[in-house]
Amino acid sequence: MTKNTVWVLAAILTVVGTLMFLYKWLVLGFPLYEKQEIPAWTVETTIRFDSGPGSIKVNLQIPNLTPGFGKLDHYSVSKNFGFGVNYAGGGREAQWTVRRADGQQTLYYRIVVYEDKGSQQSDTTPPFPIPPLINEPLRTAVEVLVAEVREHSADPASFTAELLRLINNPSPNSNIELILADARSSADLVQTMTTILAFARIPARMIRGLVLQEQQRDVTPVPWLEIHDGDRWRYFNPTSGDEGLPENYLIWWRGSDPLIQVEGGSNVVVSFAAQKNYLDAMAIAEKRAEIEQSPLFDFSLYSLPIQTQSVYSVILMIPIGALIMVLMRNVVGVDAFGTFMPVLIALAFRETQLFWGMVLFVLLVAMGLSIRFLLERLRLLLVPRLASVLIVVVLLMMLVSILSHKLGMETGLSVALFPMVIIAMTIERMSVVWEERGPGEAMRAGVGSLVVAIVAYLAMDVNWLEHLIFAFPELLLLVLASVILLGRYTGYRFTELGRFKAMGRD
Repeated sequence: MTKNTVWVLAAILTVVGTLMFLYKWLVLGFPLYEKQEIPAWTVETTIRFDSGPGSIKVNLQIPNLTPGFGKLDHYSVSKNFGFGVNYAGGGREAQWTVRRADGQQTLYYRIVVYEDKGSQQSDTTPPFPIPPLINEPLRTAVEVLVAEVREHSADPASFTAELLRLINNPSPNSNIELILADARSSADLVQTMTTILAFARIPARMIRGLVLQEQQRDVTPVPWLEIHDGDRWRYFNPTSGDEGLPENYLIWWRGSDPLIQVEGGSNVVVSFAAQKNYLDAMAIAEKRAEIEQSPLFDFSLYSLPIQTQSVYSVILMIPIGALIMVLMRNVVGVDAFGTFMPVLIALAFRETQLFWGMVLFVLLVAMGLSIRFLLERLRLLLVPRLASVLIVVVLLMMLVSILSHKLGMETGLSVALFPMVIIAMTIERMSVVWEERGPGEAMRAGVGSLVVAIVAYLAMDVNWLEHLIFAFPELLLLVLASVILLGRYTGYRFTELGRFKAMGRD
């Protein structure tokens, strides 16, 4: 393959891995940190009414499009009532039905929402409204007000802001007083604004929502004004004219329809309560992937049994150690025994802890090397000699464990976690180098192996990195791309800079 082929392959791996990572993080909400929690609220609607003699049907407006929030779950608590959710009037309605009921009835509707700052409203673009029929002299007052506001505005947003400024003027003129004569509440005010905006051919509607806090036993819906500027819906405070929604404002329903309609009942009372808590970000991501029917979660590691997940949480760190090995060998220039021996030793360090792992490793290699030199005098063939070294390593590990246990040093028991075959091969390789190139080269390679193992351990033992690789295993494609590019590196190694420094001076 040419050099360009390597670059193209690395680029493809990088793009694919990055796109999968961004989709799982930004769209599905996979957390970047372990045990990350997201604020969530459980909002409960309580409906009480007296039942009539016949059948009963209850329709309650419930949230549909909620910018700033994501819906996690919703359910109903009722006795003997059928329950369903319908789409009506551009929103959603919860409906309870029963053939017959006696006495006072209580229905509960609960919805769990979580904070999602990236959630945006994706409603359809509405048509221009038909100018409403307004009787005189109110019609003339609205025409004069619309003309005045239009002179001082440039687009629907500025028109709305200017209109609200004039409407909320402490000293209104006679036209505004006439327009606001029947506006006795905030909802009436917003409804009047939607009428004026419709007269100006600007799509507008009233929204009502709950301002969520820590814990609230009685929450009152707050009316707000929503207009469409031709591209998107925008929100305005009806009393101040400021644009935007209040913090933690959960839109409950839109339009002028009543919150609840009860057929076959009387004395209806509706109340809201809210409770804030924190949910695991991964549980929310799982629910969101289920709603969006994303196959990435179905084929993720989280779909495996728990025991298998714990195994892969360790295995997935091996490529990180391999990347460290490539950097230390090809870029830094550290000599080591074997290709992946330091990585496997680093895995053992994760269980024994670094200090005791180094002590046990040096102890095993030193004792095994001494016995290997004794075996050399027997003139054994290669395979029997390796088998003998392996048996000696197993016996040494057993001896270290027994002695450490007798001395009350339980850390020595973890020596069994060392890969015995790798230790045996390291001893064999070290003895061969000792004989062929001298003890200095053997010790240098042995120390290099230990240094690479330590660096790999420090990288593989980062809890955040372990969580990141487990949650986003596609990032290993970026690791693979890096290793492929490093495979074409032919420049100087850091340890060789000293050797060629004299040539640079010449």
